[in-house]
Amino acid sequence: MVSAEKDDLLARYGSARRPEREVARERPDGVSDEVVDAVGKLSEALEVVEHARGKLYEFHRLSGTADRLLQEAVRALRDAGETSLADQADEVLVGRDVIEGRWTFQIVEDYDRCYWSAFRSVEEHIRTRLVGGVPHVYEAEMKKREQTSGAGQEQT
Repeated sequence: MVSAEKDDLLARYGSARRPEREVARERPDGVSDEVVDAVGKLSEALEVVEHARGKLYEFHRLSGTADRLLQEAVRALRDAGETSLADQADEVLVGRDVIEGRWTFQIVEDYDRCYWSAFRSVEEHIRTRLVGGVPHVYEAEMKKREQTSGAGQEQT
């Protein structure tokens, strides 16, 4: 990058470096890098579970929207005089299980009860035992490193 372009970007946006800042979350005394890394990985796994849960709720909402639109289509077919086809769509699709014996709300509830709640509890229990319950210690230290040195540079 040409120096003038670099200076222009710095003038426009400022520097990301903030070496004067304290670490956002201090690791408790005596906690090793390995423990911080392990708890960070567990928290990252929980974030993926949260994302999956969001997708499951999205599936629930999309399926419900499709069902509402289906029912509107059945009414429109009837209004258009296509009673036989409307009756077939109504009989085959309206109120149909998405998985044998299950609607999406049941899938979401079971996921929350069986997996999501247990995962959250385990992550909180381990984080409490190992880092005093402090969340995002790994990320807080990464923020400090990056705002002090930047990517691929040694801290001074």
